[in-house]
Amino acid sequence: MMNENVLNKLKILAESAKYDVSCSSSGTVRANKQGTLGNTVGGFGICHSFAEDGRCISLLKIMLTNYCIYDCAYCINRRSNDLPRATFSVTELVNLTIEFYRRNYIEGLFLSSGVVRNPDYTMERLVRVVKDLRTIHRFNGYIHLKSIPGASRELIHEAGLYADRLSVNVEISDETHLKRLAPEKDHQSVFAPMSYIQQGVLENKEDRQRYRYAPRFAPAGQSTQMIVGATPDTDQAILSLSSLLYQGPTMRRVYYSGYISVNAYDKRLPALKQPPLVRENRLYQADWLMRFYQFKVDEIVDDAYPHLDLEVDPKLAWALRHPEYFPVDVNKADYEVILRVPGIGVKSARLIVASRRFSKLGFYQLKKIGVVMKKAQYFITCHELPMQTINELTPQRVRSLLVTKPKKRVDEHQLAFPFYDEMLGTTSAPVTEEVTPTLFLE
Repeated sequence: MMNENVLNKLKILAESAKYDVSCSSSGTVRANKQGTLGNTVGGFGICHSFAEDGRCISLLKIMLTNYCIYDCAYCINRRSNDLPRATFSVTELVNLTIEFYRRNYIEGLFLSSGVVRNPDYTMERLVRVVKDLRTIHRFNGYIHLKSIPGASRELIHEAGLYADRLSVNVEISDETHLKRLAPEKDHQSVFAPMSYIQQGVLENKEDRQRYRYAPRFAPAGQSTQMIVGATPDTDQAILSLSSLLYQGPTMRRVYYSGYISVNAYDKRLPALKQPPLVRENRLYQADWLMRFYQFKVDEIVDDAYPHLDLEVDPKLAWALRHPEYFPVDVNKADYEVILRVPGIGVKSARLIVASRRFSKLGFYQLKKIGVVMKKAQYFITCHELPMQTINELTPQRVRSLLVTKPKKRVDEHQLAFPFYDEMLGTTSAPVTEEVTPTLFLE
């Protein structure tokens, strides 16, 4: 039976942790039934992440404490907010994790914290939690630990010996805007721990080449998170920083969190009725293009197009801006060229290259392979494909054929910042259409 005091802390600190999206969460609730094993405990602190092989992993997503010395404008746990506060002792959190694991509620832990006293004091307590789990209780499940910006190299190194993944949140891509909303923070306090993690991983790789049983350091690498819509940062600024971070050998994921108006009273923040979910989704799609489709950031966004198109996915937007690259002959073109065709994903491109060795590919073969012909037909030529391509129809006509026209609404960028253009010294169309976010990119 869980102690009532611990249960109350769990409710408060699980609620406080829910805004960190750098651990994917589905919010699923499954009750225990006869003949089954485990449940999701009514959802208190249970989130779901996904392994590289596609497995869904249930994690206890919790904060050590939601007290914080910082007063960041965008954070629900900011110092000036009047909300229920709680702090787990190291022993309470360790025991809670073990009990949840034994009952098959979770397979791992996602641990973060507000900053109390100073970054090193907080980081030391976080390290004690993961160290006790590993060394005393022999816990072998997955652990994702949020590193505290400004923490020392020694504590970051010790954390990496016990956690599978470490992460430090950038929050805002532009340091000027970060200082305006979070005066106590700066990018240096974030990038320094990132470099400590990277150095630790690379040094550990060398150690393991020489010593077979050397302990592993943060084997799942590191991740970070950026808030979208709290400041007038362009998609170009956000993706440029992401691209720079991905150049490091240990950065696995950059997460994008649509700003949720939790502190509407703060006049430094935009008045949003709902998070900019379409924009968030477009950023994930652009991120996917950079990581898996061999796109450079300046091909996706540039000075002429600093924001992603909210009507179409970034790959289709690029193709419409560059009709000179099309049509592509799928029976002859290189893999890298085929990969840039809208409607053709990584798996489909590989199957095309493998299949055309045996026979020429036509409309039905491509459809069977998995190509989204509704898009691809305007950008390719192949055996027995009589469709008109983008060059005969023009990019504007292709766009009109592919974009569903819902009710017009204010552009998300303009909705967030009524004086957005004046702030950046740019001009943009005041009206656009919004479409349902596309979860998968082809």
